[in-house]
Amino acid sequence: MKEFLIVDGYNIIGAWPELKQLRDRSLEEARDRLITILAEYQSFSGVKVYLVFDAYQVPGLGKTYVQSRLSVLYTKEKETADELIERLVTQLTGRRRQIYVATSDMTEQHVIFGKGALRLPASELFVKIKQSRTEVRKRIREEAESGRNTFDSKLNEEMREIFEKWRRGK
Repeated sequence: MKEFLIVDGYNIIGAWPELKQLRDRSLEEARDRLITILAEYQSFSGVKVYLVFDAYQVPGLGKTYVQSRLSVLYTKEKETADELIERLVTQLTGRRRQIYVATSDMTEQHVIFGKGALRLPASELFVKIKQSRTEVRKRIREEAESGRNTFDSKLNEEMREIFEKWRRGK
């Protein structure tokens, strides 16, 4: 099942102590740090991440760009992050897809839950990312200690089976 994570950027910045502290110095630094954290998470989790920032009072058409394969979206004029998140949930909803929305906004959590997405409070996202980082460090350490760094060790079970069938001519 394909997993998607839609993140309410400013909500997460306001909820995580590290980012909140950065925001007090520079909002741009806090945004950049969140982008880096989520790009890393997307890279090692395999979850497709969309990061949404509210530009409600900023004139313009909205903007979407990709940074480190992470989709970063700014709302258009007179559109809230919540509205864009709801639209994304509607667009992404489909068979064999699981959509999570990371926000601590209770109203938004209820709305997206009604549209079929699962809610992920800021504190739970923080824990998930921390656990993923720990797992990655553990795997790197294990590979370094084993002395083996083979192509086979990088493959998941499904890919290993495909290559084995190919090798045997099946």
